[in-house]
Amino acid sequence: MGIFDTIKEKLSNEFIDIIEWLDYTDDTICHRFERYQNEIKNNAQLIVREGQTAVFINEGQLADVFKPGTYTLNTQNLPILTTLKGWKYGFNSPFKAEVYFVNTHLFTDEKWGTKNAITLNDDRFGLVEIRAFGTYAFKISDAGKFIVDIVGTDNNFTNFEINEHLKSLIATRFTDTVGEAKLPIELYAANTTELSETCKEVMQPDFASVGISLEKFFIENVSMPEDLKKEIFEYSRIDKLDLDKLTKFKTAKAIEAAAKNEGGTAGAGMGMGMGFVLAQQMGGMMNPQMGGQQPQHTQQIGTMPPPIPMATQYFYAANDKQVGPVTFEQLKALFAGRTVNKDTLIWKQGMHNWKTLKEIEELKAFLGGSTPPPIPKQ
Repeated sequence: MGIFDTIKEKLSNEFIDIIEWLDYTDDTICHRFERYQNEIKNNAQLIVREGQTAVFINEGQLADVFKPGTYTLNTQNLPILTTLKGWKYGFNSPFKAEVYFVNTHLFTDEKWGTKNAITLNDDRFGLVEIRAFGTYAFKISDAGKFIVDIVGTDNNFTNFEINEHLKSLIATRFTDTVGEAKLPIELYAANTTELSETCKEVMQPDFASVGISLEKFFIENVSMPEDLKKEIFEYSRIDKLDLDKLTKFKTAKAIEAAAKNEGGTAGAGMGMGMGFVLAQQMGGMMNPQMGGQQPQHTQQIGTMPPPIPMATQYFYAANDKQVGPVTFEQLKALFAGRTVNKDTLIWKQGMHNWKTLKEIEELKAFLGGSTPPPIPKQ
C-alpha cells in the first residue's frame, strides 16, 4: 500500500461521522439533526433507536426513511438519495441532506374539549346545548408524510404545536358525530364508551391523512345546563311511575298551594271546594251501607246544595298510549310540568276525533297570550 493510500484511508476514517439523537424530553415529536452546512460524510454511521424513525430530506424532497437500527450511509442503503443526486458510480465526497428524527412512541393523556356549546335538537326537549371533554393518545405512523405535510422546516417540533390542530379536528368531528347519532339527550352521558369508539373510527382517517395514528379516544364527561338536567330527571321519574297516580299527586299539590295563597278569594274558594269533595268522600267511606248517600235526617232539612256537576274528563296521548282520564286542573298541571304540550293529542266526551291541545277552545288558556273580547257598548 502506497503512502497516498494510507493517508486516504486515514482521512476517510476521520471523516466517518455518527448521526444520532438522544431525546431527553417528553414532548418533542420531531428533531432536525444539525450539521455544519448539512454535510454528511460518506460511510457515516446512522443510529436510529427504538421509538424513532430517521427521515432524510434532500432539497425539500423526501429521500429515505430509516427504521430502528444502525446503518452505514453509502450508495447501497441510500438508493433514493443516490438517484436524486444523479450518482451513477457512488460518492466519496461529503453530501448534503437534512436528517429529521421522529418520535414514534405513544403520546398519551392529551386533552381535548369543545370550546363552544354544541346545539342539538331533541324530540322531547327541543333545542338543547351540551359540552364535552376528554383525553386522547396518538403516535406518528408515517414519519415521511408527517415531515412533509406538518413539520416542514421546523427544527424542533413539539406536541404542543400539533395539539391545537388536532383538538380543532376532534371538536369538529365530535360535533358531526353526536349530531348524526340523534340519541335521546340523556343517553349521551350514559353511553360515553360506545360514543368514544364511534368518534375514534370517524376521526381516524383525518389523522392518518397527515401520518398520525389516533390510538385512543375517551369522552370523560358530557355536560348540559342544570335546568335541563332537572327536566331530564323528572321525565325519567315520570316514565317509571304510574302516570295517573302522579297526575293526581301533582294536582293535589297544586290545589294545596293555591289554597295557601294569601291573595284570598281564589285560594279560599279552591280550598272550600276541595273540602266539600273530601267531605263527600269521607261520608261515603263512613256510610258504606248507604252507598255514600246523605243520612235521612240531613236530606229532610232541604238546605243542602245540589250535587256538584261532573267535571269534564280528558284523555291524552303519551308515547303512543292513551292516558287518563284527567280533569281540567290536572291537565293544566301536566302542561305546566311539560308532560303535555300544545301539540299533544287530546280527546273528551263528545269529540269525534283526537285533536291537539292548541285546537281545543277551553284549553287554549294554557298557552297564554289570549285577549279578552271587546267591551259591550252601554
